[in-house]
Amino acid sequence: MDAPLALTMGDPAGVGPEITLKAWSALRESGPPFVWIGPAEPLRAAGAVTIAAVDAPADAAAAFAEAIPVWTPPGASAESPNGVAEMIAAAVDLTLQGEASAVVTNPIRKASLAAAGLTYPGHTEYVAALSADAALPHGFDRGPAMMMRSAALTTVLATIHLPLRAVPELITRENVLRVILLTEQSLRRDFGVERPRVLVCGLNPHAGEDGLLGAEDRAEITPAVEAARDAGVDAVGPVAGDAAFRSGALSSFDAAVAMYHDQGLIPVKTLDFHGTVNVTIGLPIVRTSPDHGVGLDIVGKGIARPDSLIAALKTADEMTRNRARFDAGPA
Repeated sequence: MDAPLALTMGDPAGVGPEITLKAWSALRESGPPFVWIGPAEPLRAAGAVTIAAVDAPADAAAAFAEAIPVWTPPGASAESPNGVAEMIAAAVDLTLQGEASAVVTNPIRKASLAAAGLTYPGHTEYVAALSADAALPHGFDRGPAMMMRSAALTTVLATIHLPLRAVPELITRENVLRVILLTEQSLRRDFGVERPRVLVCGLNPHAGEDGLLGAEDRAEITPAVEAARDAGVDAVGPVAGDAAFRSGALSSFDAAVAMYHDQGLIPVKTLDFHGTVNVTIGLPIVRTSPDHGVGLDIVGKGIARPDSLIAALKTADEMTRNRARFDAGPA
């Protein structure tokens, strides 16, 4: 039987427990099965009455149809200031050891990592650090990079959580090329796209207008796209950000590389907010997450939607199976 997905507790005071309960109700008969990594108390507080403590994650699949499987690391506590970080680390370790098939993370507040004495700005960087010693397939580059994926659009970010004034200095040929390559590799290995088409956005208005509106597009992004093409990637750009995501253009590429956070997230969330999944690419393990935060303003109201978590669980399962087929090679 396949190993289950490892679903982390996330912020126990947020909507994670509620959407986990709703996701389990939607998936209990068809799967994919998951195991909750953390203490059971947040689930009970959210109204879960069918909980099954398991001795090992491998036992989760057999229990999944009848109850939410829960695996609690020894000594773990939802009240501990280190609890959120410890559940993430436990899920990553289980996946590296093959006891779980992938990591799916419930939302956290970034302050939770700071409370544990960690300096990572979010899940993306923390999971990358936890899995840094594990090998990647030959010829694949190491991330992390943030991919936002929905049925309508996939975007990948060249820079992530930065103030806008800090973005231009990181728009270098080397960094943009790295993200283009990571995007192409993930589309092939994780999503079964045989010949990925990658659109690369510009940084400045009109993609710099030949240097009149900024030098980065011509000096850094264009050489990165040319180098990607030389490496065999079907890449185009830089394309002006205000034209890249028009409806008639979406079918012409499989993913777009955006230069900064809002350039990539606004279009994908506008097209499909509830169905978008946050995927960390360039890791030796699969990690996905809902595209939203902890939702403290709606906790306990019964209105938190599980759509993005369900999509994250299904995407993690899809990626795991695609990787297994890709790594096995031609039949």
